Amino acid sequence: MIFRGPFAEVIIPEIPITSFVFQNAKDRGEKPALIDGPSGRVITYSQLADSISRVAASLATRGFKKGDVFGILSPNVPEYAIAFHAVARLGGISTTVNPLYTEQEIAHQLKDAGAKFLVTVPQYLEKATYAAREAKIEELFIFDDAGDEIDGATPFSSLLASDGSVPEVVINPREDLVALPYSSGTTGLPKGVMLTHHNLVANMCQMDGLQYFTENDTLICVLPLFHIYGLMVVLNMGLYQGATIVTVQRFEFEPFLQTLQDYSVTLAHLVPPIVLTLSKNPVVDNYDLSKLKTIFCGAAPLDEHLTRACMQRLDCDVRQGYGMTETSPVTHSSPADPAQVKFGSVGVPAPNTDCKIVDLETGESLGPNKEGEVCVRGPQIMKGYLNRPEATAGTIDSDGWLHTGDIGYADEDGHFYIVDRAKELIKYKGFQVPPAELEALLLAHSQVADAAVIPCPDDEAGEVPKAFVVLKGEATPEEIMDFVAARVAPHKKIRSVEFIDKIPKSASGKILRRLLVQKERERKKQ
Repeated sequence: MIFRGPFAEVIIPEIPITSFVFQNAKDRGEKPALIDGPSGRVITYSQLADSISRVAASLATRGFKKGDVFGILSPNVPEYAIAFHAVARLGGISTTVNPLYTEQEIAHQLKDAGAKFLVTVPQYLEKATYAAREAKIEELFIFDDAGDEIDGATPFSSLLASDGSVPEVVINPREDLVALPYSSGTTGLPKGVMLTHHNLVANMCQMDGLQYFTENDTLICVLPLFHIYGLMVVLNMGLYQGATIVTVQRFEFEPFLQTLQDYSVTLAHLVPPIVLTLSKNPVVDNYDLSKLKTIFCGAAPLDEHLTRACMQRLDCDVRQGYGMTETSPVTHSSPADPAQVKFGSVGVPAPNTDCKIVDLETGESLGPNKEGEVCVRGPQIMKGYLNRPEATAGTIDSDGWLHTGDIGYADEDGHFYIVDRAKELIKYKGFQVPPAELEALLLAHSQVADAAVIPCPDDEAGEVPKAFVVLKGEATPEEIMDFVAARVAPHKKIRSVEFIDKIPKSASGKILRRLLVQKERERKKQ
């Protein structure tokens, strides 16, 4: 059975993403497009469009051309949008990098992506320089107000000195890539997700069909722009709609509340841990959040109790969505009418999106209220994983269905519910943590004979990584955790260690994580 949403089909134009996003920019003129939350610095729509042209022209004179890859290693700043769209204008590809990654993780992504240039900020310059050297980056740029060269990095602001004459570039929206974010698989290191201009334009048209915000809204961009949720649902969709977007470099709760108040934010895209804090932390009462009308929550399921608690406290609508990096990202969303929202549901399929639930064993398509793997098909589905045809074939089948690896069901009204993850990724505050990566690190420890990592429920983070370790010598849990922490980004840290005699495995040697998860759940019940 194929499920579709109640929305009308949308028409998707065959144009590049920058042409699509800024088609009405001239009409918006001096309206603020982006505001740097901490400083209050404003970039208007006309300034943004002009800056994109100037930077694109400068990059072209430096030899950046169609098909080249540009790395962005930065927190949320207004210049992120300039860099992304200047690269897109030239037919280039942006690979967005998590600033919390270690030097080695950054270098791996840049090398794997084949990046030519990289831009960063002063606080990440040391590890950016290391990664740039390892990945043989041709030029390193830096977002810096001073406009001075810092340790060999070219000021990004110097790229604004051109006349803005961008060379003519022919872009095939369906074939040419524009974004290369990295998504954690269940095995090995993260993979480059190839997203075309058409993928991203299609998904914005689909989001437009969901009708949940307008040019009159002020958005807060607290979700990281290296993540597809922040990049597309907040930044690019916000600019397309003509809204004003307030960027926040990092999440700290009271400054976040202050920003919501100071800029009269009307729409906030969040993840469940932030919604939890909003619903429970007493300090919320010290701020005027009366302008906040809608919270859109994604990246992990939000339960009914938490949804109702947040709505009641803030007197605003809370909507959920579902998607993944491989789907540009949105595939499901709550209906626009609050009366049609079902609490605990991630919503209904977006326009132009087919969805089905299949039996994990037989692959048979299932009807309502039967749990199976969620599969989606539509114009927002990625082109594939970069240089990984086998991984692509294992995710997208011959009929174009993307197998999400998430377990869920649809009710009789076509509302979807996500109940588990077949792919075993750990969702820490919305970040994906692949157990296999942590297991490989644990096995590199001289005193570890075997290891398995599972998600452990956590009220604040959603899930945290827990390691089961078989020792071959002597080590404490703290030593094991410190060993891993020194080699991974903060969100990947192992938060607890349990020593056991043997890791449960199948006949083929595959770790049976579900048995460890079951053991952990039973212990929590006691």
